[in-house]
Amino acid sequence: MWTWINETLSRFKNCFSNKRAFGWFVIIVIGLMIRTDTLGVTSIVRALSLSASTYPLLLHFFRAESFCLNGIEWQWQKTLAKSSLLYRVRDMVVMIGDGVKQSKEGRFMPGVKKLHQESENSAKGEYIFGHMFGGVGVVIGSTCRKLYCALVSMRIHDGLKTINGWDETHVEESHVVRIIRDAGRATKVFGKSLLLLDRLFLTVPMLRALAEESLIQVVTKAKLNARAWYHPEPKTGPGAPRKKGDKVIVATLFETMATSFIRADVLMYGKKEEVSYYCVNLLWGETWYQNLRFVLVWLNGIKTILVSTDLTLAPLEIIELYCHRFKIECSFREFKQVIAGFCYRFWSKRMPKLSRFKSNDAHQEKQEAIVDESDRKCIVNTVNAIECFALLSSIALGLLQMISLLFSDTFVGKAVRFMRTESKTIPSEATVADYMRKTYYQLFRFFPDLAITAIIKKHQSAPEDCEFGLSA
Repeated sequence: MWTWINETLSRFKNCFSNKRAFGWFVIIVIGLMIRTDTLGVTSIVRALSLSASTYPLLLHFFRAESFCLNGIEWQWQKTLAKSSLLYRVRDMVVMIGDGVKQSKEGRFMPGVKKLHQESENSAKGEYIFGHMFGGVGVVIGSTCRKLYCALVSMRIHDGLKTINGWDETHVEESHVVRIIRDAGRATKVFGKSLLLLDRLFLTVPMLRALAEESLIQVVTKAKLNARAWYHPEPKTGPGAPRKKGDKVIVATLFETMATSFIRADVLMYGKKEEVSYYCVNLLWGETWYQNLRFVLVWLNGIKTILVSTDLTLAPLEIIELYCHRFKIECSFREFKQVIAGFCYRFWSKRMPKLSRFKSNDAHQEKQEAIVDESDRKCIVNTVNAIECFALLSSIALGLLQMISLLFSDTFVGKAVRFMRTESKTIPSEATVADYMRKTYYQLFRFFPDLAITAIIKKHQSAPEDCEFGLSA
């Protein structure tokens, strides 16, 4: 397992302009995988028993210019593409996109703004101050074993309008469009892909952006009040042909076409379920009128409308595919609870102080008043540090998921971690992380010649430098 980790991380060496930066990358990723607390960079120093002098050097790494985030992201996607773990449907890789909001109280953190929480969870406030991330992941594993969503992109998608505007080449786009752009970058590595999205993303701007990405097809969900148009009848007389036919509220087809629904057994969330469905191709999008495949699903009295831009997908394939969309929610949960990928504290005094009693526009006006180039560069570096921490956390989580799939035999029959109820033979990310913490010493005892071993040992504190000892 440790040999595989060494080989995988070694592929990132060309992403850095010097060996020292690559060494810090290795330390951070392994530290994120095995740390036991969630105190940012401090927990990495503790987990690997590093000397105290490494702390400021680790902080400097996130703002360094010796690497490019796009380069690391590309290499991570290439690593997944070369593995045998990618889940495919009709020779297309399955990707998932969604947004996640993380509460942040930092007054000098760039990108922090007042956000509305759509979740109905009583543990979440209706309004929070924090960061809005857009995440894109690729499905790995198999349905007969276990499926994971390995995050391949984590970027801040809101709150940076002014900061991004300092770059004259930047084009400001909405969260929905940026998800398509992030997925489009990934398709340059993965090839043809199916992108699963929530119903929030079914918009005309999304379809316009999708038209520029020839390698992506989308499967998403429509609102129950969605309206569409039938295809127009063939033109027979003079004049321009009609762009659309009669309008229809899609949800009304549950009643008007009730006799045309087909019953079938579908694998949903690991279980066989009997559903009733009806499939029809309609034009959707005011002024756009794209031909989409609508699948109306009736399950246990619950009505759902699924949509696909790929007209060749069978209705049952669309239903089974959309069930995989929730995998990214599971990855977000592990990203928060196991890796603690949102436990960063990067800030800059060059940022105007955030006021909780003023609007987001007022804070944006303060940012527009920043004209000094050194101040702007410092703020941009802080944004890069936040996104770098999120990307490296995504890589750490993805490695845990890959280990779970590739080395599941290592955990079979062993009391690695107490489980009240063992439900699956494939261990979770938390179980793999716990196993790595308990066997971390083997890296130095049995694998002293590995490159990652030498990198970590180089920065560890000597026993005589420790401030604690055994008491008599």
